[in-house]
Amino acid sequence: MTTTSTDLRPPRGLASLANPTRFFALTDRLMPWLIAVAALAMAAGLYKAFFVAPEDYQQGHTVRIMFIHVPAAWMSMGAYIVMALAALGVLVWRHPLAEVSLKTAAPIGAAFTFMCLITGSLWGRPMWGTYWIWDARLTSVLVLFLMYLGLIALWQTMEDQARAGRAAAILTLVGFINIPIIRFSVDWWNTLHQPASVVRLDGPTIHPSILVPLLVMAFGFLMLFLVLHIAAMRAEILRRRVRSMESMLAQRSVARPEAM
Repeated sequence: MTTTSTDLRPPRGLASLANPTRFFALTDRLMPWLIAVAALAMAAGLYKAFFVAPEDYQQGHTVRIMFIHVPAAWMSMGAYIVMALAALGVLVWRHPLAEVSLKTAAPIGAAFTFMCLITGSLWGRPMWGTYWIWDARLTSVLVLFLMYLGLIALWQTMEDQARAGRAAAILTLVGFINIPIIRFSVDWWNTLHQPASVVRLDGPTIHPSILVPLLVMAFGFLMLFLVLHIAAMRAEILRRRVRSMESMLAQRSVARPEAM
């Protein structure tokens, strides 16, 4: 017997988390460990960045901005990748947690992108002689920040959360084209921004005394994102439960006078 229907159910592991009770139970166990790992990684990364890593022979202590700027830049793109995957979950599998993940990741991604822009400007002033220049890398990151703000505004202005989720998912996938532009902008165009020095086919070009603290900080930022994202998802689920209960109570209060 053949069928023309397509099975669009999410993978079994993700399907089990569609139940908010299971999601809360799992994250209750994970959150203390994630918080501990994030705190240890951030503490170790900051110590290595500011007390172990050497000065740069040209930039001096200014190079230490890199240990905040680069991980923030990576997470600004990483958060958007998470949103793109969640957008697929919304449109393809209609997974309820995908919509929650998409909505809650946007403010966190915006915060990392804002941090990237601010630290980049502070780093650029002594190196380039200006806080801002409209080169390909800086402009594409600014576009990413505006995309985050646009998605946040979309969620706030649409009352129907289901429609807002679908619209945000479509816009997220359309805007994903900006991620490879950010990544390869220094290779495609002549910019003031230095080319890739960590993620390269021929290996990193940074000395281990600087590379190791940078990677530790990047891991700390990743764990921080996970902690913030899970906490935001839990808060959003609780917010929707309260909204649903308020709606049910309102409907009952309207129905009781009619029954009398």
